Amino acid sequence: MADTPKPDTEQERKPHHAGHRQRLRERFAKAGADGIADYELLELLLFRAIPRRDVKPLAKSLIDRFGSFGATIAADPTRLREVPSVTDTIVSEFKIVQAAALKLSQAKIMDRPALSSWAALIDYCNASMAYNDTEQFRILFLDRKNVLIADEIQQKGTIDHTPVYPREVVKRALELSASSFILVHNHPSGDPTPSQADIDMTRQIVDSAKPLGISVHDHLVIGKGAHVSFKTLGLI
Repeated sequence: MADTPKPDTEQERKPHHAGHRQRLRERFAKAGADGIADYELLELLLFRAIPRRDVKPLAKSLIDRFGSFGATIAADPTRLREVPSVTDTIVSEFKIVQAAALKLSQAKIMDRPALSSWAALIDYCNASMAYNDTEQFRILFLDRKNVLIADEIQQKGTIDHTPVYPREVVKRALELSASSFILVHNHPSGDPTPSQADIDMTRQIVDSAKPLGISVHDHLVIGKGAHVSFKTLGLI
């Protein structure tokens, strides 16, 4: 009579990637995000969307495609779905994380003096605009104490152009009783160098706002991992 096979132990029944997941979670718990690679942080997110599969190859594929953890999370859903194995569930997880990150960044600057929390303001602009595939024109409205009272997207454009109307910008500042504002737009190319059109448009807005006692503190151009300040360049 043949021996009856012994049942596998619980450990033997676990797939190989289960141990990897546990070890990665433990490393993250001890060292935080700085202690793991971008693709590993992405793996931690993918664990939720894909509970029973090795997700390391997909995480590495996404980083190779988009360049970094931040760029992957902020990527357009259509581009994300072009990557094999990326499902709507995965896209949803990424967008939830992106929205949470933006809320946290925004909380650090809203209702606070913008000029004294400049680093946080730059972080927020980078998080919200640096990885957009199209240009976006944002205005940060300030009161007489330079406290940020409103953050609004004025226009969305194409890959290299956003139509901006100075009269509409000034009109909105008056509606909010803003004393000043900061202009912000992104360059999807990644190069934040202002174009001549950017310079001309900024001068038109400054000239339209000045007679009404409204000042333009700065115009920030956001690239990928870099930004340019018109004030620093002497353009305002």
